[in-house]
Amino acid sequence: MGKKLVITNKIRTLRFFANEMTQLELAEKAGASRQTIMALEANKYTPSLELAFRIADAFGVPIGEVFACKAEEETP
Repeated sequence: MGKKLVITNKIRTLRFFANEMTQLELAEKAGASRQTIMALEANKYTPSLELAFRIADAFGVPIGEVFACKAEEETP
């Protein structure tokens, strides 16, 4: 069996510490839709590299503080 990459994020936490920034505010700063931000927070969507950098920039933090990636064994 192989491994798959799982990307997680701390968007909700970062929004909370950014004066409780709304999903819409983040979406506007990052050039995305609110629905995209919702899907990212729910781990139902993996962003493009460009969007990931734009989200990190919106928070003023390095991309590694927003997103993390780990390898997990695939289940049959």
